[in-house]
Amino acid sequence: MATKENIIYALDVDSLARATPYIEALSQHVGMFKVGLELITSQGAPSVINYIHRLGGQIFFDGKFDDIPNTVGAASRAVSSLGVKMFNVHASCGLDSIKAAADNKGSSLLLVVTVLTSISETESTQIFGAPAHEKVIQFAQNAREAGADGIVCSPQELELLTQLSDLKNLLKVTPGIRPSWAEANDQKRILTPAQAISLGATHLVIGRPITNPPRGIGTPVDAAKKILEEILNC
Repeated sequence: MATKENIIYALDVDSLARATPYIEALSQHVGMFKVGLELITSQGAPSVINYIHRLGGQIFFDGKFDDIPNTVGAASRAVSSLGVKMFNVHASCGLDSIKAAADNKGSSLLLVVTVLTSISETESTQIFGAPAHEKVIQFAQNAREAGADGIVCSPQELELLTQLSDLKNLLKVTPGIRPSWAEANDQKRILTPAQAISLGATHLVIGRPITNPPRGIGTPVDAAKKILEEILNC
């Protein structure tokens, strides 16, 4: 049964002052706040995490660690000790680095970023040597083998992933979610919230459609409510 816990709001701002109205308004309507590189870099991870916790929010720390095993393990231990609900590493850092993150994730959930939703099939072949759908499967299998809890993937790979029995227990966190009433922006491999949930997504990362909804939708709270209604009825 879909609930607000399936919705992760992307808190893509550059200061806690700008973040505060969204946290206060949306905490009752989303399950988690995604803290990304912009806010982490401008304000500092501990400050951001502690602040959101004080306001009652849960955190998906979108730091996308991508380094050698020792560094990834140490960074994972540091962020998990701050009490985040989820954090992630890039699949491209390799199996040993993912294992290092899993060994140091504490009570946090570890996600592995497969192929970014801004990357087209052509770009995926140029970067990884194979189309996105092939690399997503390989990266997901690496994530499972290394002890991660889930993956971050495009919603367009969901149907393929759910057909593979060895990957069925992985969390599937999907950015690139655009309601039919929202603009696609720079995301290339997108689906609507209802489509993604129907295909097996466990969490939807949604930013701009909530932050700046069309005038006819209303406020960010109205947008979050409309998205929740959509996934409840799918």
